[in-house]
Amino acid sequence: MEKEELLQKILNGEIKIYQIENFTKTPKEAVEIRREAIQKLRNTNLPNIGKYTIDPNNLFGKNIENMIGAVQVPMGVIGPLKINGNYAKGDFYVPMATSEGALLASTNRGASVITSSGGAITTIFRDGMTRAPVLRLNSSRDYYKIIEFIEKNFDEIKKEAEKDSKFRKLIKIVPYLLGRNLFLRFVFDTGDSMGMNGVTIGTDAAINLIESYFPNIESISLSGNLCTDKKSSAINLIEGRGKSITAEVIIPNDIIKRKLKTDSKTIIEVNYRKNLLGSAQAGSYGFNAHFANIVAAVFLATGQDIAQVVEGSQGFTTVEEDTNGVYFAVTMPSLEVATVGGGTKIETQKEALGILGLSGGGKNSGDNSKTLSEIIASTVLAGEISLIGALAARHLAKAHIEYGR
Repeated sequence: MEKEELLQKILNGEIKIYQIENFTKTPKEAVEIRREAIQKLRNTNLPNIGKYTIDPNNLFGKNIENMIGAVQVPMGVIGPLKINGNYAKGDFYVPMATSEGALLASTNRGASVITSSGGAITTIFRDGMTRAPVLRLNSSRDYYKIIEFIEKNFDEIKKEAEKDSKFRKLIKIVPYLLGRNLFLRFVFDTGDSMGMNGVTIGTDAAINLIESYFPNIESISLSGNLCTDKKSSAINLIEGRGKSITAEVIIPNDIIKRKLKTDSKTIIEVNYRKNLLGSAQAGSYGFNAHFANIVAAVFLATGQDIAQVVEGSQGFTTVEEDTNGVYFAVTMPSLEVATVGGGTKIETQKEALGILGLSGGGKNSGDNSKTLSEIIASTVLAGEISLIGALAARHLAKAHIEYGR
């Protein structure tokens, strides 16, 4: 079918916008025709949406449907940021994509504070991607026999859940009973992938096995919202999802005075009254200044699942008096990241990961995703230090005026 004929059939409604790839030689050709159709249908022009470097042929059937082009978000870097992690070791320049003026300038200042103070120390204290299906029981009493079965047959369930992947490893299954509804929170190690697709497949296989032994129970939903994915939740704050990580640094008083233009006492008080008391009064799970700003910017740049900024926004900023300075830390219970799969394969995002030396899988499964989590947590630490410092010095409004916000 010729282009003009195809375009006319789309405009007439004979061909739906999701069907266009069926009539073109390549996905890229379908993108161009679809964009032209939208321009005509909506009487608008989309010249900039049509300018991009990523290859639609690599995205079709993987990353997007009904593609008409690409949105561009300005990207910069902050650094050098010195990290003394278990996986991230050395000085890093971190890519961040945002349209918020002052964000990179502020985070860069925080990175300078950290680096001048000897670098951030990072600790990953938990790692596991979750999926929690909900089962309907005949009675809450069924709980006992199902849990007994899971405990006695965990190896068989584990084998079934891992059968189609050499990277996905079932760690544990945690039960939660609500009336006659049984939620089983499956926790997996997913290597360098974020792992949501894999754990969904593995959990489905495990549930099918369990159901085969208990015909009177029924799996109602493969996701019962106790996972919890892309929603603010207490369970993620407490039990974690993805990487649970702390990044910390001791900042000497002279650096606080020279770079942040304030003092340790004021920084401690701002953090206490704002991040702890203020967040508690608001009923927030984000006991921090702006985790989400940094998480979103690095996620956009490196091809992470941007909706999981919700989980990444939860966590604690703690500031304590230390000998000749302050102990400053961020704790992020639910940082979900990947260096393989999903958006990490898109050309521009892959290049951004390359800036960090993290494009693709690590030498050992999981090493690269752990390294990325340590870099992001340290960058979040930089953002918190700078913003709390600006509030303590009463420079926040001035900075936004200076940088056009």
